[in-house]
Amino acid sequence: MSAAARRKRGFSLRGGHCLSDKMDERVLCFRSGLLDELGRFQGLSTDVERYFPTVVSDPHCAFVRRGDAENDPDYKQVIPYVIFVYEDSVFAYRRGKRGGEERLHEQYSVGIGGHIEVDDRDLFSQDDFGYFDAMRREVVEEIITDFPTEPPGCAALINDDSVDVGRVHFGVVHVVDLSRPEIRKRESAITDSRLVPIAEAVRNMQSYETWSRLCLEHMDELRAASG
Repeated sequence: MSAAARRKRGFSLRGGHCLSDKMDERVLCFRSGLLDELGRFQGLSTDVERYFPTVVSDPHCAFVRRGDAENDPDYKQVIPYVIFVYEDSVFAYRRGKRGGEERLHEQYSVGIGGHIEVDDRDLFSQDDFGYFDAMRREVVEEIITDFPTEPPGCAALINDDSVDVGRVHFGVVHVVDLSRPEIRKRESAITDSRLVPIAEAVRNMQSYETWSRLCLEHMDELRAASG
């Protein structure tokens, strides 16, 4: 059963509300102490080779119940964070109240992505834990646009221990340069979405979630790193 089908099965109507078992999903994590071994950083790092291959491979990773990982800073949940740009604009949107992470509701974002689930991995996965399969699934579920057959490379990593949500998540940034300005939302939890001039987004950074602020501050560097 696909991850998308499993999520649909996990919803039920009860008293007019939609309930889910998202917190019972098993998501990819690594022990946060691994960052101390590799060199803990705060904010954004473009030292991809130092971190990325290690945090998404054996023996450092494991699938942990999401409800446990969300409240345990001993774990870092790995999150693909895909940014779509076209010329001098970036795809931006506001996270609606129907989104999964309550701590980010109503904030603007430039990143598309989510948790890597145990069902993302199969015999044809390009890596040990289905990382790239999960990234593609999240993009297809959330937006409608051209997505490269070959997954985009990692441009940077994000670690933000200054806020609660950041203490239990670890971002892997990818940048996709669109060949045409055709991108729109698919997921109902995404609101107010459009291509925004990067300069405009930078001027209004206070409206964006922390990870997006970090990416907007380093957008030129990220685009250069993505090739």
